[in-house]
Amino acid sequence: MMDICQLNFSLPVQAINAGLFVSSGKGTHPDRVFPYFDLIYVRSGVLDIQEAEKAFHVAAGETLLLWPERRHFGTKIYPADLSYFWLHFLIRETPESAGRQSCDVAQHASVSRPDQLAEAFRRFLDDQESGSLEQMTADLLVTLILREAARSHEATGAARHSSISAANRANAYIIAHFHEPITVAEVAEKVGCNPNYLARIFREAYGKTMTDAVHDCRLAYARRLLIEGYQNVDEIARECGFADGGYFRRLFKRAHAMTPLAFRNLYARVHVNSA
Repeated sequence: MMDICQLNFSLPVQAINAGLFVSSGKGTHPDRVFPYFDLIYVRSGVLDIQEAEKAFHVAAGETLLLWPERRHFGTKIYPADLSYFWLHFLIRETPESAGRQSCDVAQHASVSRPDQLAEAFRRFLDDQESGSLEQMTADLLVTLILREAARSHEATGAARHSSISAANRANAYIIAHFHEPITVAEVAEKVGCNPNYLARIFREAYGKTMTDAVHDCRLAYARRLLIEGYQNVDEIARECGFADGGYFRRLFKRAHAMTPLAFRNLYARVHVNSA
């Protein structure tokens, strides 16, 4: 008989469900009160929403955590380019929680590792849609999502001051123009500083080169098109800014250990709602 290692533990969170909202350019966020937490991660566009007396302008790459039993509602019509992940969960209050490590998630934050956060959401959604999502797995994924959110920087206060830095301006330019032919020299010119200096401070701020940042943005957009779109791989490569479809395939396989078509087949099931 094979030996079994049995693990008995409880997690501080209880997953409820999750989804992906894709705007049709009509309507506003519903006016409601939930009995659970609602974490929103905006992938594109801007979500204007208010919780109680506080208004939020949640841009692409930012998260918003809405509290249980607090009224929230949209303050502007959904823009046509808006899409966001949402996650509902509860926090378990148990006596064993005392002395454990904490996870401090800012209510409104700018995500420091958007690809990792999106992948965690996609894993949750894929298993949820296939019917294979067990409660323990769901709770673990929620914990992972919250840990990623906790790595983020607050979108208010000190982070707003840091947004004027050259590295942040360079990253914003890359996010806006990754689908175009783009070079480090061009980004440096737009930011207004020396290319070598910008390359150094960018790597210090983001832990990767600007070229890697461009590739990450292109691959993230490619993943979205593979899952939600109908273009073939070469068309997706061109839309993402890759002139060479073969190079795109090699880069994608190196990053994800599978071809673009294999990725499309694996992640084709997504829980999507729209206005």
